[in-house]
Amino acid sequence: CPFLLFQAKSCICHMCGAHLNRLHSCLYCVFFGCFTKKHIHEHAKTKRHNLAIDLLYGGIYCFMCQDYIYDKDMEQIAKEEQRKAWKLQAFTPTVVSHYQCTMTGIGEKYSTWEPTKRELELLRHNPKRRKITTNCTIGLRGLINLGNTCFMNCIVQALTHTPLLRDFFLSDRHKCEMQSPSSCLVCEMSTLFQEFYSGHRSPHIPYRLLHLVWTHARHLAGYEQQDAHEFLIAALDVLHRHCKGDDNGKKANNPNHCNCIIDQIFTGGLQSDVTCQVCHGVSTTIDPFWDISLDLPGSSTPFWPLSPGSDGSVVNGESHVSGTTTLTDCLRRFTRPEHLGSSAKIKCSGCHSYQESTKQLTMKKLPIVACFHLKRFEHSAKLRRKITTYVSFPLELDMTPFMASSKESRMNGQYQQPTDSLNNDNKYSLFAVVNHQGTLESGHYTSFIRQHKDQWFKCDDAIITKASIKDVLDSEGYLLFYHKQFLEYE
Repeated sequence: CPFLLFQAKSCICHMCGAHLNRLHSCLYCVFFGCFTKKHIHEHAKTKRHNLAIDLLYGGIYCFMCQDYIYDKDMEQIAKEEQRKAWKLQAFTPTVVSHYQCTMTGIGEKYSTWEPTKRELELLRHNPKRRKITTNCTIGLRGLINLGNTCFMNCIVQALTHTPLLRDFFLSDRHKCEMQSPSSCLVCEMSTLFQEFYSGHRSPHIPYRLLHLVWTHARHLAGYEQQDAHEFLIAALDVLHRHCKGDDNGKKANNPNHCNCIIDQIFTGGLQSDVTCQVCHGVSTTIDPFWDISLDLPGSSTPFWPLSPGSDGSVVNGESHVSGTTTLTDCLRRFTRPEHLGSSAKIKCSGCHSYQESTKQLTMKKLPIVACFHLKRFEHSAKLRRKITTYVSFPLELDMTPFMASSKESRMNGQYQQPTDSLNNDNKYSLFAVVNHQGTLESGHYTSFIRQHKDQWFKCDDAIITKASIKDVLDSEGYLLFYHKQFLEYE
């Protein structure tokens, strides 16, 4: 029918009777179904009719590819039918308004962009495309402090420079499923990415983000200084829930079974092996995690011995200075076997009685972004203080020694180089560091972010300055963000 594309408002979904929910027509039979409520999807699945056309814009959707596809012949047919439809309605495309289209039931006028002859000529004479140069500052933008909101600003800087998250939002992949998009934190994050990569140089004012955080994470509401790590976890939790379109989190309270962009990037699997000291039976559980919290020397928790590299050797890319604690030390302590003692006996399924046991944590599944939280703030009945121990961390990190599959390569808590250390899937690159200056009662958060491969910048609320790699590696470090190397596009 010549009017098919231009009389969509007079067509209705054959299943629910709606006429404005992105109506699509099956290209195999006479069937109209709305895309929003997935009625056209149900028809395609039942009848195996895998092609449908968007009645508003003329795009062809393939249900096997789950995406719109381009066909040159169909585009020419659509243009010809469009000309016929406008001619039969006694209108010309140059004078018909959106209001007239709506009132006459023709459908909305939509024309695809085509380059002019002049533009085609320029493209022929200038075939090279512009690329982002190493000195480009697009993506760098300061954030106004709205009253002790540096804890939020430094996390926003880290998230907006997370490579895979950036690619997701800048390709406009977010489809809001919230009943009220204005309350969706994911929509606001999408807007933030647009603001950051718009090329504007003036500092951005994140007032809408702050309002949404206060609304959905009420324990962070108010103008008191908050913990950046606590904000990160709260932000990921709300983003995760809003990706699922459930404001109360009823359908999304288990991140281990979620495929939203947040969990695809940040969720890993932590394996816990509890071994009975009598029968040596092992009980294994795997729990999801968004970050790894690491104890530091100087805390009330006894710390494991320093690494064997304290003689000046290099382990995991870390140059050791005598007496210096490294990130590898902290990870080695985190994954060492721990004797639970007589006061923490567990019921062994093999012995059928309560026995002493050992517990060991390893990485079953590594996330795309590994976030390490150095536990600098100690809160206990006797102590409230900040631990300022310097921890050396590398630009490149290999997590292979801490995988569950590599557990056998560590005997009695002593380090041995695993045979599969060349596994590139387990290698990470540092791309953001959050720091805290000051005391437990009064302090300030800043962040270092990587703009290009070896170009770093310091973000101090509205002020952004260039930083050297030495500045980054010499910093105290509170939150360390690493991205899987083989998934980076820089």
